[in-house]
Amino acid sequence: MRHSKTEKANTRKRIVTIAAKKFREEGLGGIGIADLMKEAGLTVGGFYKHFKSRDALVAEAIGSALEMWKDAAAGGPRITYESLVDDYLSEAHRDHPGTGCPVGALAGDLARSDKHTRAVTTRKIRDNVELLAALIRDSNKTDMDTARSPAVMAYCAMVGAISMARAVSDKELSREILKTVAQRLKNPTL
Repeated sequence: MRHSKTEKANTRKRIVTIAAKKFREEGLGGIGIADLMKEAGLTVGGFYKHFKSRDALVAEAIGSALEMWKDAAAGGPRITYESLVDDYLSEAHRDHPGTGCPVGALAGDLARSDKHTRAVTTRKIRDNVELLAALIRDSNKTDMDTARSPAVMAYCAMVGAISMARAVSDKELSREILKTVAQRLKNPTL
């Protein structure tokens, strides 16, 4: 049975969405193609109608997941630097990596991934740093060049904090990590 281009595009998008969530929850090596396709209600054989390889799916899923800030900035309530820091360094983000930042969930895996996935990751991180710089510029009334350095630092601090908050077994320490880094990012003179 032949499917329309729209159906095929929708199926591909569903596979990418499921993969992005599962990779963030279980790691890049934590789930196989068979399980991903089963969750999408498809067969393993159907995978190759959409992707040349597992690496191609990984790159697309990570790229899609890294659009989260761009998507948040494009619609809904106005996003600010402070609201982004609060959302990123929240207990909800910590407790639900499948819907959160793939860098915070997969930095080690991404560093060991193929060239294409690393290139996609690099492009998207660069975009996210630029968005952060724009938000910092807007909140501090500075120019883009001045805002870029704090944007890089803020991104790295947020990724590190969410990773550490997830790694520790002590919930109070986890909360302290999130709260302390959020406070310092929003008020660096503390």
